[in-house]
Amino acid sequence: MGEGTKGASETTTAKTVGRATGSTAGRLAEIRPEIESIADATGCELWHAELKGGTLRLFLDKPEGITLSDCEHVSKLVSAYLDVVDFGKSRYVLEVSSPGLDRQLYQPHHFERFVGHKMRVTVEDPATGKRRTVVGRLETFERPEGASEEDARVVVAEEPKDERLEVKVRDIRTARLEIEL
Repeated sequence: MGEGTKGASETTTAKTVGRATGSTAGRLAEIRPEIESIADATGCELWHAELKGGTLRLFLDKPEGITLSDCEHVSKLVSAYLDVVDFGKSRYVLEVSSPGLDRQLYQPHHFERFVGHKMRVTVEDPATGKRRTVVGRLETFERPEGASEEDARVVVAEEPKDERLEVKVRDIRTARLEIEL
């Protein structure tokens, strides 16, 4: 199976398997729905998936936290699935882990789930292209009725200034939870 490690904020299992080919984004888009189904069937959520430099990384989550056993189980199932669909022509590494305590937020529902938590967010002004990074508490997530997920808005109370930043999800370049002890 490869080596697995478990740290305070991350659980990982990795395996060198199969072969990868095709456009990265296109190939991942093809297999993602089935990987999500596999994760769901094990009681986990596929938090994020990425295919970079011959490494397919899957980040899993569930309310009570991800264990090494969760990662190993999903890794075995996904590895078998990738073998069946003949995933590629060159070697690749499959890594399955938790998103960690300082997880990156990718989807609008991630923001909704972590309202009240401290985060670091980088936003880009659509008019000027200027970027700004703030650290603050995610106060609200709002998705007006009939609006797309990308039109959802978040409000971050910047610390220690207590200024409020209101931004559309589509203008967020990166958002990551801050670890609070």
